[in-house]
Amino acid sequence: MIRAMGTAASGMKAQQLNIDTIANNLANVNTTGYKKSHAEFQDLLYEKVMPGGQVDAQGRAVPSRVEIGHGVKLVATNKNFGQGTVVSTSNPLDLMIEGDGFFQLRMPDGTIKYTRDGSFKLDAERNVVTSQGYRLEPAMVVPEDAVDLSVSRDGLVSVRIQGDDANLQEIGQLELARFPNAAGLETRGGNIFAESPASGAPLLANPGLDGVGETASGFLEMSNVETVDELVSMISAQRAYELNSKTITMADEMLRIVNGLKR
Repeated sequence: MIRAMGTAASGMKAQQLNIDTIANNLANVNTTGYKKSHAEFQDLLYEKVMPGGQVDAQGRAVPSRVEIGHGVKLVATNKNFGQGTVVSTSNPLDLMIEGDGFFQLRMPDGTIKYTRDGSFKLDAERNVVTSQGYRLEPAMVVPEDAVDLSVSRDGLVSVRIQGDDANLQEIGQLELARFPNAAGLETRGGNIFAESPASGAPLLANPGLDGVGETASGFLEMSNVETVDELVSMISAQRAYELNSKTITMADEMLRIVNGLKR
């Protein structure tokens, strides 16, 4: 019975972590570029009460074995990088990636980080930046006399200069990054991901080339969280938590009966 209590307790802890992951997904259902997570579990070590293949009294090998498991543990919270829902904004600085890839951001310490959040803006120096003020990489500056801005599907950024309605002036080319294992990226918060040994080194390419998705101006990619799926997962986790708690209650009741036995 003591083993049952420890096993059930590990199940309750695992379902609590599962609920925590689901709650974070639901909290970010309207977060631009958010990618949902899901918890993955593995069973723990097994106690071999009777190994398989033992020879019985008649000299025959017994095909069965007796193994008692010791519960469950959390081994990963993996990101799902499936495409999120699309929202039209009519703002040319709102960009989304249709397919694989990440926007590159230059951080204040000079390092490069990555995001799927394409809600860009202009700072006081007319640099294209994120809502936190991180500059898009490669750097891009919009001229003060620009009256119109457009971004093509292949990431070419052009503006129309005031007084020159006939010509477009190219001011930059978007360059996206993709990873051999995007699920291995380190989540930093603020819609930002960082390279890690598990993700592999970034592969840089213009939109639409070398497996990188194309860009769409005037649209934003919202989260890929499906509310109904998360609610179903939450109910399932809650029921599993209840069953594990009942297992502890039952083991406690069995111990009470044993303690009450008299010679």
